Amino acid sequence: MIGTATTPPGPRFAGGLSRRQFLGITSLFWVYVTLSNILYAYSMRTGMARMTNVPLFAAWDARLLQHVLLLPVVAVSYWASLRVQWRPLVVAVPLQLILAAVFSAMAYPAMIMSQMTLGSADWHDSAMRHVADPWLDPMFLSLWVASFVSFLPTYGFGLALVTGLALYTRFRNSELRLSALEREWSAARLAALRMQLSPHTLFNLLHTIRGQIEWDPKGAQSMVVQLADLLRRLLNAGERDFSRLSEELQFVRLYLELQQRRFADRLSVIMPTSAEIPAVWVPSLILQPLVENAVVHGLAGHQGPVTVRITVRMEKDLLTLWVRNTIAPDKAAGEQGIGLKNVRERLAVQFEDRAALTARAANAAETAGAEWVSEITMPAIRESPAREMRHAPVLVEA
Repeated sequence: MIGTATTPPGPRFAGGLSRRQFLGITSLFWVYVTLSNILYAYSMRTGMARMTNVPLFAAWDARLLQHVLLLPVVAVSYWASLRVQWRPLVVAVPLQLILAAVFSAMAYPAMIMSQMTLGSADWHDSAMRHVADPWLDPMFLSLWVASFVSFLPTYGFGLALVTGLALYTRFRNSELRLSALEREWSAARLAALRMQLSPHTLFNLLHTIRGQIEWDPKGAQSMVVQLADLLRRLLNAGERDFSRLSEELQFVRLYLELQQRRFADRLSVIMPTSAEIPAVWVPSLILQPLVENAVVHGLAGHQGPVTVRITVRMEKDLLTLWVRNTIAPDKAAGEQGIGLKNVRERLAVQFEDRAALTARAANAAETAGAEWVSEITMPAIRESPAREMRHAPVLVEA
Protein backbone atom coordinates (compact mmCIF):
# COMPACT_ATOMS: atom_id res chain seq x y z
CA MET A 1 0.00 0.00 0.00
CA ILE A 2 0.88 3.57 -0.02
CA GLY A 3 3.50 4.79 2.39
CA THR A 4 3.96 7.82 4.52
CA ALA A 5 1.91 10.85 3.63
CA THR A 6 3.86 13.50 1.77
CA THR A 7 2.91 17.11 1.33
CA PRO A 8 2.28 17.89 -2.34
CA PRO A 9 4.97 20.11 -3.82
CA GLY A 10 4.41 23.85 -3.84
CA PRO A 11 4.90 26.34 -6.67
CA ARG A 12 7.91 25.68 -8.88
CA PHE A 13 10.50 28.19 -10.10
CA ALA A 14 11.04 26.83 -13.62
CA GLY A 15 10.26 23.55 -15.36
CA GLY A 16 9.22 21.84 -12.13
CA LEU A 17 12.37 22.88 -10.22
CA SER A 18 12.40 25.06 -7.15
CA ARG A 19 14.62 28.13 -7.07
CA ARG A 20 17.12 26.36 -4.82
CA GLN A 21 17.26 23.26 -7.02
CA PHE A 22 17.71 25.29 -10.18
CA LEU A 23 20.45 27.55 -8.81
CA GLY A 24 22.17 24.61 -7.11
CA ILE A 25 22.43 22.37 -10.18
CA THR A 26 23.36 25.28 -12.47
CA SER A 27 26.08 26.53 -10.10
CA LEU A 28 27.56 23.06 -9.56
CA PHE A 29 27.69 22.40 -13.29
CA TRP A 30 29.30 25.77 -13.96
CA VAL A 31 31.91 25.24 -11.24
CA TYR A 32 32.85 21.98 -12.96
CA VAL A 33 33.06 23.72 -16.34
CA THR A 34 35.19 26.51 -14.86
CA LEU A 35 37.68 24.16 -13.23
CA SER A 36 37.90 22.01 -16.36
CA ASN A 37 38.56 24.99 -18.63
CA ILE A 38 41.11 26.52 -16.27
CA LEU A 39 43.05 23.27 -15.93
CA TYR A 40 42.95 22.66 -19.68
CA ALA A 41 44.10 26.19 -20.52
CA TYR A 42 46.84 26.05 -17.89
CA SER A 43 48.22 22.78 -19.23
CA MET A 44 48.12 24.06 -22.82
CA ARG A 45 49.69 27.39 -21.83
CA THR A 46 52.50 25.55 -20.03
CA GLY A 47 53.14 23.31 -23.00
CA MET A 48 53.11 26.15 -25.53
CA ALA A 49 55.54 28.14 -23.41
CA ARG A 50 58.30 25.70 -24.41
CA MET A 51 57.87 26.59 -28.07
CA THR A 52 56.85 30.25 -28.16
CA ASN A 53 56.47 33.26 -25.89
CA VAL A 54 53.26 34.38 -27.58
CA PRO A 55 50.38 34.03 -25.06
CA LEU A 56 47.96 31.86 -27.04
CA PHE A 57 45.88 31.00 -23.95
CA ALA A 58 44.57 33.44 -21.39
CA ALA A 59 45.86 33.31 -17.83
CA TRP A 60 43.94 31.37 -15.23
CA ASP A 61 42.65 34.45 -13.43
CA ALA A 62 41.27 35.93 -16.65
CA ARG A 63 39.56 32.65 -17.48
CA LEU A 64 38.13 32.43 -13.97
CA LEU A 65 36.70 35.93 -14.25
CA GLN A 66 35.29 35.05 -17.66
CA HIS A 67 33.29 32.17 -16.19
CA VAL A 68 32.15 34.30 -13.27
CA LEU A 69 30.80 36.85 -15.77
CA LEU A 70 29.10 34.09 -17.76
CA LEU A 71 27.41 32.45 -14.75
CA PRO A 72 24.40 34.82 -14.62
CA VAL A 73 24.14 34.59 -18.42
CA VAL A 74 24.01 30.80 -18.41
CA ALA A 75 21.55 30.81 -15.48
CA VAL A 76 19.19 33.18 -17.30
CA SER A 77 19.56 31.14 -20.50
CA TYR A 78 18.71 27.87 -18.75
CA TRP A 79 15.79 29.50 -16.93
CA ALA A 80 14.43 30.82 -20.23
CA SER A 81 14.99 27.41 -21.85
CA LEU A 82 12.99 25.66 -19.13
CA ARG A 83 10.22 28.21 -19.51
CA VAL A 84 10.14 27.74 -23.29
CA GLN A 85 10.26 23.91 -22.96
CA TRP A 86 10.13 21.76 -26.11
CA ARG A 87 6.54 21.84 -27.34
CA PRO A 88 5.55 22.56 -29.97
CA LEU A 89 8.84 21.62 -31.62
CA VAL A 90 8.37 23.92 -34.60
CA VAL A 91 8.45 26.89 -32.24
CA ALA A 92 10.52 25.58 -29.34
CA VAL A 93 13.55 24.31 -31.28
CA PRO A 94 14.37 27.65 -32.98
CA LEU A 95 13.98 29.47 -29.65
CA GLN A 96 16.25 26.98 -27.90
CA LEU A 97 18.88 27.34 -30.63
CA ILE A 98 18.73 31.12 -30.35
CA LEU A 99 19.32 30.93 -26.59
CA ALA A 100 22.27 28.58 -27.07
CA ALA A 101 23.76 30.78 -29.82
CA VAL A 102 23.40 33.99 -27.81
CA PHE A 103 25.13 32.47 -24.80
CA SER A 104 27.95 30.92 -26.83
CA ALA A 105 28.49 34.19 -28.73
CA MET A 106 29.03 36.06 -25.46
CA ALA A 107 31.83 33.78 -24.26
CA TYR A 108 34.72 35.48 -26.09
CA PRO A 109 33.52 39.05 -25.35
CA ALA A 110 33.41 37.97 -21.70
CA MET A 111 37.05 36.89 -22.00
CA ILE A 112 38.05 40.27 -23.47
CA MET A 113 36.17 42.05 -20.69
CA SER A 114 37.92 39.95 -18.03
CA GLN A 115 41.33 40.71 -19.53
CA MET A 116 40.51 44.39 -19.70
CA THR A 117 39.36 44.31 -16.08
CA LEU A 118 42.51 42.54 -14.88
CA GLY A 119 44.80 44.57 -17.19
CA SER A 120 46.99 41.56 -17.91
CA ALA A 121 50.20 42.15 -19.85
CA ASP A 122 49.41 39.68 -22.60
CA TRP A 123 46.14 41.56 -23.24
CA HIS A 124 48.12 44.68 -24.23
CA ASP A 125 50.53 42.66 -26.31
CA SER A 126 48.10 40.53 -28.30
CA ALA A 127 44.48 41.63 -27.90
CA MET A 128 44.26 45.40 -27.53
CA ARG A 129 45.03 46.02 -31.15
CA HIS A 130 41.84 44.27 -32.20
CA VAL A 131 39.48 46.54 -30.28
CA ALA A 132 39.26 49.23 -32.98
CA ASP A 133 37.53 47.01 -35.54
CA PRO A 134 37.71 43.40 -34.33
CA TRP A 135 35.29 41.88 -36.81
CA LEU A 136 37.58 42.81 -39.73
CA ASP A 137 40.53 41.09 -38.10
CA PRO A 138 40.87 37.38 -39.04
CA MET A 139 42.58 36.54 -35.75
CA PHE A 140 39.82 38.00 -33.61
CA LEU A 141 37.14 36.33 -35.72
CA SER A 142 38.86 32.97 -35.54
CA LEU A 143 39.21 33.23 -31.76
CA TRP A 144 35.56 34.19 -31.45
CA VAL A 145 34.47 31.22 -33.63
CA ALA A 146 36.69 28.87 -31.62
CA SER A 147 35.16 30.13 -28.39
CA PHE A 148 31.64 29.84 -29.85
CA VAL A 149 32.22 26.25 -30.98
CA SER A 150 33.76 25.35 -27.61
CA PHE A 151 30.99 26.79 -25.44
CA LEU A 152 28.06 25.59 -27.58
CA PRO A 153 28.33 21.88 -26.61
CA THR A 154 29.13 22.95 -23.03
CA TYR A 155 25.85 24.84 -22.96
CA GLY A 156 24.09 21.80 -24.44
CA PHE A 157 25.46 19.42 -21.80
CA GLY A 158 24.38 21.76 -19.02
CA LEU A 159 20.94 22.20 -20.56
CA ALA A 160 20.54 18.42 -20.82
CA LEU A 161 21.50 18.08 -17.15
CA VAL A 162 19.10 20.78 -15.96
CA THR A 163 16.29 19.53 -18.19
CA GLY A 164 16.80 15.95 -17.01
CA LEU A 165 16.60 17.02 -13.39
CA ALA A 166 13.50 19.09 -14.14
CA LEU A 167 11.81 16.13 -15.85
CA TYR A 168 12.69 13.82 -12.97
CA THR A 169 11.39 16.35 -10.45
CA ARG A 170 8.14 16.76 -12.36
CA PHE A 171 7.77 12.98 -12.59
CA ARG A 172 8.40 12.60 -8.85
CA ASN A 173 5.95 15.40 -8.05
CA SER A 174 3.34 13.77 -10.26
CA GLU A 175 3.82 10.50 -8.39
CA LEU A 176 3.48 12.29 -5.06
CA ARG A 177 0.25 13.92 -6.22
CA LEU A 178 -1.00 10.57 -7.48
CA SER A 179 -0.11 8.94 -4.16
CA ALA A 180 -1.96 11.68 -2.29
CA LEU A 181 -5.02 11.17 -4.49
CA GLU A 182 -4.86 7.41 -3.97
CA ARG A 183 -4.70 7.88 -0.20
CA GLU A 184 -7.65 10.24 -0.27
CA TRP A 185 -9.57 7.85 -2.50
CA SER A 186 -8.80 4.92 -0.18
CA ALA A 187 -9.86 6.92 2.88
CA ALA A 188 -13.10 7.98 1.19
CA ARG A 189 -13.80 4.43 0.07
CA LEU A 190 -13.20 3.01 3.56
CA ALA A 191 -15.41 5.69 5.07
CA ALA A 192 -18.16 4.80 2.61
CA LEU A 193 -17.83 1.12 3.47
CA ARG A 194 -18.07 1.84 7.19
CA MET A 195 -21.14 4.02 6.59
CA GLN A 196 -22.64 1.11 4.72
CA LEU A 197 -22.09 -1.15 7.72
CA SER A 198 -23.69 1.12 10.31
CA PRO A 199 -27.22 1.37 8.83
CA HIS A 200 -27.17 -2.34 8.03
CA THR A 201 -26.29 -3.21 11.63
CA LEU A 202 -28.77 -0.73 13.06
CA PHE A 203 -31.60 -2.02 10.89
CA ASN A 204 -31.08 -5.61 12.00
CA LEU A 205 -30.91 -4.67 15.69
CA LEU A 206 -34.01 -2.46 15.54
CA HIS A 207 -35.85 -5.31 13.87
CA THR A 208 -34.77 -7.56 16.74
CA ILE A 209 -36.00 -5.09 19.41
CA ARG A 210 -39.29 -4.61 17.58
CA GLY A 211 -39.93 -8.32 17.93
CA GLN A 212 -39.46 -8.02 21.71
CA ILE A 213 -41.78 -5.05 22.33
CA GLU A 214 -45.05 -6.95 21.91
CA TRP A 215 -44.44 -9.73 24.42
CA ASP A 216 -41.58 -8.44 26.64
CA PRO A 217 -41.65 -4.62 26.98
CA LYS A 218 -39.18 -4.54 29.87
CA GLY A 219 -36.81 -6.77 27.99
CA ALA A 220 -37.15 -4.46 24.97
CA GLN A 221 -36.27 -1.46 27.17
CA SER A 222 -33.19 -3.25 28.43
CA MET A 223 -32.25 -4.05 24.85
CA VAL A 224 -32.58 -0.38 23.90
CA VAL A 225 -30.01 0.46 26.58
CA GLN A 226 -27.71 -2.21 25.20
CA LEU A 227 -28.30 -0.90 21.69
CA ALA A 228 -27.29 2.61 22.79
CA ASP A 229 -24.02 1.23 24.16
CA LEU A 230 -23.50 -0.72 20.97
CA LEU A 231 -24.14 2.34 18.79
CA ARG A 232 -21.62 4.39 20.79
CA ARG A 233 -19.02 1.73 20.14
CA LEU A 234 -20.12 1.57 16.51
CA LEU A 235 -19.61 5.32 16.05
CA ASN A 236 -16.20 5.22 17.73
CA ALA A 237 -15.09 2.27 15.63
CA GLY A 238 -16.42 3.89 12.48
CA GLU A 239 -14.05 6.84 12.92
CA ARG A 240 -10.95 4.61 12.97
CA ASP A 241 -9.44 2.36 10.37
CA PHE A 242 -7.98 -0.07 12.90
CA SER A 243 -8.90 -1.22 16.39
CA ARG A 244 -7.58 -3.81 18.82
CA LEU A 245 -8.81 -7.33 18.25
CA SER A 246 -10.03 -7.46 21.86
CA GLU A 247 -12.18 -4.34 21.26
CA GLU A 248 -13.52 -5.80 18.03
CA LEU A 249 -14.53 -8.99 19.82
CA GLN A 250 -16.13 -7.01 22.65
CA PHE A 251 -18.25 -5.15 20.10
CA VAL A 252 -19.26 -8.48 18.54
CA ARG A 253 -20.10 -9.85 21.98
CA LEU A 254 -22.52 -6.95 22.64
CA TYR A 255 -24.24 -7.57 19.31
CA LEU A 256 -24.59 -11.29 19.96
CA GLU A 257 -25.95 -10.66 23.46
CA LEU A 258 -28.73 -8.57 21.91
CA GLN A 259 -29.55 -11.36 19.49
CA GLN A 260 -29.51 -13.91 22.30
CA ARG A 261 -32.11 -11.84 24.15
CA ARG A 262 -34.49 -12.49 21.28
CA PHE A 263 -33.48 -16.05 20.39
CA ALA A 264 -32.53 -17.32 23.86
CA ASP A 265 -33.97 -20.77 23.17
CA ARG A 266 -32.16 -21.22 19.87
CA LEU A 267 -28.96 -19.14 19.74
CA SER A 268 -25.78 -20.04 21.59
CA VAL A 269 -22.45 -18.29 21.28
CA ILE A 270 -18.88 -19.52 21.76
CA MET A 271 -16.15 -16.87 21.83
CA PRO A 272 -12.43 -17.00 22.59
CA THR A 273 -11.29 -16.31 26.12
CA SER A 274 -9.14 -13.30 26.92
CA ALA A 275 -6.07 -15.54 27.11
CA GLU A 276 -6.73 -16.75 23.54
CA ILE A 277 -6.93 -13.23 22.07
CA PRO A 278 -3.55 -12.02 20.75
CA ALA A 279 -2.54 -8.38 21.19
CA VAL A 280 -2.92 -7.37 17.56
CA TRP A 281 -4.81 -4.77 15.55
CA VAL A 282 -7.43 -5.49 12.92
CA PRO A 283 -9.54 -3.30 10.60
CA SER A 284 -12.37 -1.91 12.69
CA LEU A 285 -15.79 -3.55 12.23
CA ILE A 286 -14.23 -6.30 10.12
CA LEU A 287 -15.99 -9.11 12.04
CA GLN A 288 -19.38 -7.46 12.39
CA PRO A 289 -20.75 -8.31 8.91
CA LEU A 290 -19.64 -11.94 9.26
CA VAL A 291 -21.29 -12.29 12.65
CA GLU A 292 -24.51 -10.73 11.33
CA ASN A 293 -24.50 -13.19 8.43
CA ALA A 294 -23.90 -16.04 10.86
CA VAL A 295 -26.96 -15.09 12.93
CA VAL A 296 -29.32 -14.24 10.06
CA HIS A 297 -28.43 -17.17 7.77
CA GLY A 298 -27.96 -19.57 10.63
CA LEU A 299 -31.48 -19.03 11.97
CA ALA A 300 -33.14 -19.04 8.55
CA GLY A 301 -34.77 -22.11 7.06
CA HIS A 302 -35.19 -24.23 10.20
CA GLN A 303 -36.34 -24.13 13.82
CA GLY A 304 -33.42 -25.95 15.42
CA PRO A 305 -30.66 -24.59 17.63
CA VAL A 306 -27.90 -22.48 16.13
CA THR A 307 -24.37 -22.13 17.42
CA VAL A 308 -22.15 -19.20 16.43
CA ARG A 309 -18.51 -19.84 17.21
CA ILE A 310 -15.63 -17.37 16.80
CA THR A 311 -12.05 -18.61 16.93
CA VAL A 312 -8.69 -16.90 16.55
CA ARG A 313 -5.30 -18.31 15.60
CA MET A 314 -1.85 -16.77 15.24
CA GLU A 315 0.84 -18.47 13.16
CA LYS A 316 4.05 -16.47 12.95
CA ASP A 317 2.97 -13.23 11.26
CA LEU A 318 -0.41 -14.44 10.01
CA LEU A 319 -3.67 -13.85 11.85
CA THR A 320 -6.67 -16.07 11.05
CA LEU A 321 -10.22 -15.38 12.24
CA TRP A 322 -13.06 -17.88 11.88
CA VAL A 323 -16.79 -17.29 12.24
CA ARG A 324 -18.70 -20.59 12.16
CA ASN A 325 -22.45 -21.01 12.40
CA THR A 326 -24.94 -23.83 12.15
CA ILE A 327 -27.15 -23.80 9.05
CA ALA A 328 -30.19 -25.74 7.94
CA PRO A 329 -29.42 -29.14 6.44
CA ASP A 330 -28.83 -29.11 2.67
CA LYS A 331 -28.61 -25.30 2.69
CA ALA A 332 -25.67 -23.34 1.31
CA ALA A 333 -25.75 -19.65 2.16
CA GLY A 334 -24.75 -17.30 -0.62
CA GLU A 335 -21.25 -15.78 -0.66
CA GLN A 336 -22.07 -12.50 -2.37
CA GLY A 337 -24.14 -10.69 0.23
CA ILE A 338 -23.58 -7.08 1.20
CA GLY A 339 -21.63 -8.00 4.32
CA LEU A 340 -19.18 -10.37 2.63
CA LYS A 341 -18.65 -8.01 -0.30
CA ASN A 342 -18.00 -5.18 2.13
CA VAL A 343 -15.37 -7.16 4.04
CA ARG A 344 -13.60 -8.23 0.85
CA GLU A 345 -13.42 -4.66 -0.42
CA ARG A 346 -12.02 -3.36 2.87
CA LEU A 347 -9.36 -6.07 2.98
CA ALA A 348 -8.41 -5.27 -0.62
CA VAL A 349 -8.09 -1.55 0.15
CA GLN A 350 -6.12 -1.95 3.36
CA PHE A 351 -3.97 -5.01 2.59
CA GLU A 352 -4.13 -5.50 -1.21
CA ASP A 353 -3.44 -9.20 -1.88
CA ARG A 354 -1.99 -9.94 1.57
CA ALA A 355 -5.41 -10.64 3.11
CA ALA A 356 -8.39 -12.69 2.00
CA LEU A 357 -11.89 -13.77 3.00
CA THR A 358 -13.30 -17.19 2.18
CA ALA A 359 -16.86 -18.29 2.93
CA ARG A 360 -17.98 -21.87 2.38
CA ALA A 361 -19.99 -24.76 3.72
CA ALA A 362 -17.88 -26.91 6.05
CA ASN A 363 -16.86 -30.33 4.80
CA ALA A 364 -18.48 -33.37 6.41
CA ALA A 365 -15.10 -34.30 7.87
CA GLU A 366 -14.81 -30.93 9.63
CA THR A 367 -18.11 -30.98 11.52
CA ALA A 368 -20.83 -33.40 12.53
CA GLY A 369 -23.66 -31.18 11.24
CA ALA A 370 -24.31 -28.59 8.57
CA GLU A 371 -22.11 -25.60 9.20
CA TRP A 372 -21.03 -22.44 7.38
CA VAL A 373 -17.48 -21.12 7.80
CA SER A 374 -16.21 -17.61 7.11
CA GLU A 375 -12.44 -17.28 7.34
CA ILE A 376 -10.31 -14.13 7.29
CA THR A 377 -6.53 -14.29 6.91
CA MET A 378 -4.48 -11.11 7.24
CA PRO A 379 -1.01 -9.93 8.29
CA ALA A 380 -0.54 -9.61 12.03
CA ILE A 381 -0.26 -5.96 13.09
CA ARG A 382 1.31 -5.79 16.54
CA GLU A 383 1.93 -2.04 16.69
CA SER A 384 -0.74 0.62 16.69
CA PRO A 385 -1.03 2.04 13.17
CA ALA A 386 -0.35 5.81 13.35
CA ARG A 387 -2.93 8.16 11.85
CA GLU A 388 -0.65 9.08 8.98
CA MET A 389 0.02 5.36 8.33
CA ARG A 390 -3.57 4.18 8.53
CA HIS A 391 -3.50 2.61 5.09
CA ALA A 392 0.04 1.24 5.33
CA PRO A 393 0.23 -0.66 8.66
CA VAL A 394 3.54 -1.78 10.09
CA LEU A 395 3.80 -5.53 9.59
CA VAL A 396 5.75 -7.85 11.84
CA GLU A 397 9.10 -8.87 10.39
CA ALA A 398 9.74 -12.60 10.08
